[in-house]
Amino acid sequence: MKILLLGEYSNVHWTLACALRKLGHEVCVVSNGDEWKGYPSDIALTRKSGRLGSIAYLYKVLRLLPKLRGYDVVQLINPVHFIDLKAERGIRIYDYLRRHNKRVYLGAFGYDHYYVYDSVVRRTLRYCDYYTPTREVHHEWNTANERDWLHTFKKEANIHIANTCDGIISGLYEYDVAYRPYFPEKTTFIPLPIEMNETVNDNQAETDEANRKLRFFIGIQRHRTTLKGTDIMLRALERLVANYPDQAEMIKAESVPFAQYKEMLRSSDILLDQIYSYTPAMNALLAMSQGLIVVSGGEEESYAILNEKELRPIINVQPDEADIYHQLEQLVLYPERIAQLKHDSIEYVRRHHDSIKVAKQYLEAWGK
Repeated sequence: MKILLLGEYSNVHWTLACALRKLGHEVCVVSNGDEWKGYPSDIALTRKSGRLGSIAYLYKVLRLLPKLRGYDVVQLINPVHFIDLKAERGIRIYDYLRRHNKRVYLGAFGYDHYYVYDSVVRRTLRYCDYYTPTREVHHEWNTANERDWLHTFKKEANIHIANTCDGIISGLYEYDVAYRPYFPEKTTFIPLPIEMNETVNDNQAETDEANRKLRFFIGIQRHRTTLKGTDIMLRALERLVANYPDQAEMIKAESVPFAQYKEMLRSSDILLDQIYSYTPAMNALLAMSQGLIVVSGGEEESYAILNEKELRPIINVQPDEADIYHQLEQLVLYPERIAQLKHDSIEYVRRHHDSIKVAKQYLEAWGK
């Protein structure tokens, strides 16, 4: 099968492409590397700032279009951000792809009209990055997304693509519940892919932690610390390290490239990821595959959609600083739990997110 993957979020498409190639398929990834994160691609489609940068980018896209024809499957990472053009121009690219390829699929992997509408209007989840049971979550990113996805042409573009594409692939429980009420026949949930040959051995997860500090890792994206509740997690972690200086230490990464991030992650025990999600995403899953314990979203709904009835390796936290601190403190006070949680983290990813298993699920969905 000849497959084109357009756009990138958190290395999803590149990881999927590597697995599909191992299964004997021809794959091309075209993306901007998810901007500063610098993920790999086969064709780097990056845009420089300014008017001249915009003109050069549009010229680059127009020259590339003939190479984006004749594929069995095309998948967009997002209804707008699969390409760095305004939605009014991006929709023309989508229509071109529909005309010149056999099937086109829409990925539900991040912010779009249906997710923002579910968060702002329908409010089907108990909490998300727009609200919690006790407060509204206000920051510039939310305001911009609400405006863009509910009140601009991005909304019309998303609706048009969702209605005319051949299928919708959701990567997290939260995105699945946003699309499924409107497209029950077209929406397929497929877990995010993780390349398992990058994992540690199981016996590395059984290291005795009793004689050294637990290393807590937290990643900070400048200007976006409130987006995933990193600011709240950071406050809880700083208080924990201050109260238990002999048992806990903090490793902090601020807006570093993906390669450097992975190196810093490998030296840690516990990753603090995000507080507004029901489900661990790529960042958390990569850490789990390496035997780290993840503090993130691990609600029962996220296990149920995977049909996982045994493993519960994720330290599920509520969007509340007191609860986060309590959960972190339990890891420090009961270090005998660490080895089993690390072992279970690897097994969880192996069962549900092994990129080869995930790629086969994609091939099945695309073949329907």
